[in-house]
Amino acid sequence: MTESLMGIWPLLLMVPLFYFLILRPQQKRAKDHQLMITNLKRGDMIELSSGIIGKVVRVEDKEVGVEVAQGVTVKVVKGLIAVVRTKGEPAPANDAKS
Repeated sequence: MTESLMGIWPLLLMVPLFYFLILRPQQKRAKDHQLMITNLKRGDMIELSSGIIGKVVRVEDKEVGVEVAQGVTVKVVKGLIAVVRTKGEPAPANDAKS
């Protein structure tokens, strides 16, 4: 009986170790990424997970309009935004697009 319990102890010790080394940091990264996406606004320079860099020109519920070249705007799913490089100045919603 005691030998079988001694064989289980290493497994029981690995569970908290697994949580603190793998799961918890991943949850923190996901929370930070979600916060970054919710704070996204017009004028921000972003980098997509594919490596494309552009400027946010329109923010919708699940998608953003990204200007990748002058006059070229693409729709991108918010989850594919990897990094917000520079924060833009807040712009009024009713101004003319530049």
